[in-house]
Amino acid sequence: MLERLDGIERDFLDLEASMATSDVLEDQNKLREVSRKYKQMTPLVECIRKYRAAAGNADAARELIADASGAEHDQLQAELSSATAMIAKLEDELKVLLLPSDPNAGKNIIVEIRGAEGGEEANLFDMYKAYAARNNWSVEVLSLDLSPKGGINQVVMIFKGETAWTRMRFEGGPHRVQRVPATENQGRIHTSSATVMVLPEAEEVELHIDEKDLQIDVYRASGPGGQGVNTTDSAVRITHRPSGVVVAMQDERSQLQNRLRAMQVLRARLLKRQEEELQARASAERKAQVGGGGRGEKIRTYNFKDSRVTDHRIGFTLHQLQEVLAGNLDPVIDALTLEYQTEQLADSGEK
Repeated sequence: MLERLDGIERDFLDLEASMATSDVLEDQNKLREVSRKYKQMTPLVECIRKYRAAAGNADAARELIADASGAEHDQLQAELSSATAMIAKLEDELKVLLLPSDPNAGKNIIVEIRGAEGGEEANLFDMYKAYAARNNWSVEVLSLDLSPKGGINQVVMIFKGETAWTRMRFEGGPHRVQRVPATENQGRIHTSSATVMVLPEAEEVELHIDEKDLQIDVYRASGPGGQGVNTTDSAVRITHRPSGVVVAMQDERSQLQNRLRAMQVLRARLLKRQEEELQARASAERKAQVGGGGRGEKIRTYNFKDSRVTDHRIGFTLHQLQEVLAGNLDPVIDALTLEYQTEQLADSGEK
């Protein structure tokens, strides 16, 4: 293990040195990639250095304790016990940090929320915006489709933040809301649902899209949008012929802006599809994430009557519904992350 840690630290120092070379500084794509890798490796290297320091303290205490007596012996014994406890703690941290890195870590994300059954109140728009604010991520709404009743049929957003993917990657799937409407006299629960997709933002260098494969249609935007937006052909619909993926944007006033946003979402969707094709279990994971949006399929339930949030994937229940809806998602996401890391550790132990 120590040899492996030595190698990691050498790689980190080499990476650090490369950031000052003209080869990297003059290539923005390369600089972005090196910087991302450097940020990803930093917590691991910091942990390695703490581990070495604790091991050094333990070794020094062991050498001195043999010849010590009285108060000095007691003090050294306390230092040895403290260093040994720290070593055990850092070893546990290292096991997690040494797990295979997520290639999407550090990326911005595109979040799509689509109403599926039972009413517009199932959308999770406000909850995720509040969670983004808690994490100091910026939020840009790419597309917003309002329902005639004033709710939301569908929204597409981009969250920009270093931890956006790491914290939000488990949120994809069907979500169910259960509440007793104010007009209900017999206490019957109304159930509605919405589907969420979380996609890592794809950079142009990661995915080549041939313009010949695109069918681009322009049309007049519909719905509210301000003066001028409904009087010109500013809305854009892009169809990627090989995959059949379709993205439509109409929120911006200009055709160019809508086209750029549509390409941003299209690129993320196609990268997601490409990653799925490269992984044996990806198609099953996508089916589990997207589902059909029906009431029978769900990853999480928000129950207003019991003030309860339940994540069905790990059997986790929290009776703090209002706090969660106000953006305090960390207890749920921490539980999901712990379960994921535990599974990874178990898998690595079997190999």
